[in-house]
Amino acid sequence: MKKYKQLGLEQRYQIQSLLDTGLSQTEIADYIGVHKCTISRELKRNVPKRGQTAGRYIGEHAQCKTDYRHSKKAKHIFLTESMKVRIKGLMIYEKWSPELIAKRLSKKSETCASHETIYKWIWMARHSNHRDHSDYKSLHKHLRHTGRRQKRNNIKDRRGAIKGRIGIDKRPEVVETRSRIGDIEVDLMMGSNHKSALLVMTDRATLVTMIEKLKSKNAEEVYEKMSNRLTDFNSCWIKTITFDNGKEFAQHHQIAKDLKVKTYFTRPYTSQDKGTVENRIGVIRRFFPKKTDLREVTVKRIKEVERLLNYRPIRKFNYNNPIEVLNNKCVALMG
Repeated sequence: MKKYKQLGLEQRYQIQSLLDTGLSQTEIADYIGVHKCTISRELKRNVPKRGQTAGRYIGEHAQCKTDYRHSKKAKHIFLTESMKVRIKGLMIYEKWSPELIAKRLSKKSETCASHETIYKWIWMARHSNHRDHSDYKSLHKHLRHTGRRQKRNNIKDRRGAIKGRIGIDKRPEVVETRSRIGDIEVDLMMGSNHKSALLVMTDRATLVTMIEKLKSKNAEEVYEKMSNRLTDFNSCWIKTITFDNGKEFAQHHQIAKDLKVKTYFTRPYTSQDKGTVENRIGVIRRFFPKKTDLREVTVKRIKEVERLLNYRPIRKFNYNNPIEVLNNKCVALMG
């Protein structure tokens, strides 16, 4: 059985000519290579019953009628008003990108426009003065823009040596594979004028991230925050902790003793040595830009951002979020 195909203008001219020669619908269908039902439907739809051309098939007129019907036909619209409101909320509150929105909703079997369509709509709304776009005119400001990292050149490390420091080159090779839970990277995210900071700890395998507000960069406070939080995370799973060379991590030996883990330090000014936590800090910056005075941010808000971060879909995890990845790995370990 031949499949139904849409007719074009050239085929409609052929149908007109073949009808004028007296061929049957079956013969016309065979000649132009379509099913005979296609010809039958075409004639029923496009042969007028009234007017000067009543009862006669004219190819050009048939094409115009078809184009008009298609223009009036109800379209399957994915970017509905309710979906626009939801996208706005996910971008402003959750700080999700259009790609994350489209992929995650599709993963949950929800109907959503593609991320290309979302981007087009965002930029159209920005440049439009139509009242339907007024609520979305500034949505483009919530798209992520990454700036170029400044080179440090040959800046000398003036922060002094940390006692008992073990370099990252001594870290077990299994840490690089990200195959196990419990290899933690730690860094500070500084607020405005370096007068406030957040302690950020990220598991390399799952990207589960813990955020703690600091009153100062004092090594003792950093130690207390880490000790309390990592014990809550389940210290028996923690295997290694990687720091940078800031003096705020001078109490690393005490952490190692408390949690019975190994600690390692990155090479000076080599951010890629702790690229996992750097990536998470980049996302946290979307909630707390660089000029934010973190002293004015409440602990409640910080915990809220931590939750949003850990339930944020990740592309490399096939748009699962860190909590889902952690749960899956835990099930695998217990199984």
